[in-house]
Amino acid sequence: MKEANAHLKALIEGLGDWGLEAFVYVPSSHSAPVIRGLEARGVKAVMANREEEAVGIAGGMALAGKKVAIVMQDNGFGNALTALGTFANSYHTGFPIFANTRGGLGEYNSMIHSISESVPDLLKRLSIRVENLGVSDSPEVWRSSTHAVAKLAQIQRRPIVTLFEALHPGLDIA
Repeated sequence: MKEANAHLKALIEGLGDWGLEAFVYVPSSHSAPVIRGLEARGVKAVMANREEEAVGIAGGMALAGKKVAIVMQDNGFGNALTALGTFANSYHTGFPIFANTRGGLGEYNSMIHSISESVPDLLKRLSIRVENLGVSDSPEVWRSSTHAVAKLAQIQRRPIVTLFEALHPGLDIA
């Protein structure tokens, strides 16, 4: 796996601009460049076994006043929906979630689209805001949007999801 390209580095820098103190992640080879990049910056990393566990950990840290984010894959929202709907939203936990998308251009798993394509609609049904960072967006847009989403999640005291492309062949990441 290559190091983070300019787009993923911009995501990492945007979180740094916000003052990220810790992040919770569910291991994924596709978001590994982001995980490694944040760790290299000295940001405290907490590994979760499942996505609903990540929501619980990040929510607790946010309620304690920490600037925390989650890094995961979009197909993991199938596990996280109950925790997001009954805990994160209900208790006004303000943290951003950055999830790499699956099922689009560059995908190699023929079945992953069955959950990934529905993720934006599922999240919106739970009143969770969804932003997108794509291959046509510049690294500068990735950086400024990442910072803005993290800041907004904290101000509004709610989780906000940013879906980012990590497999698109135009990004030369995988």
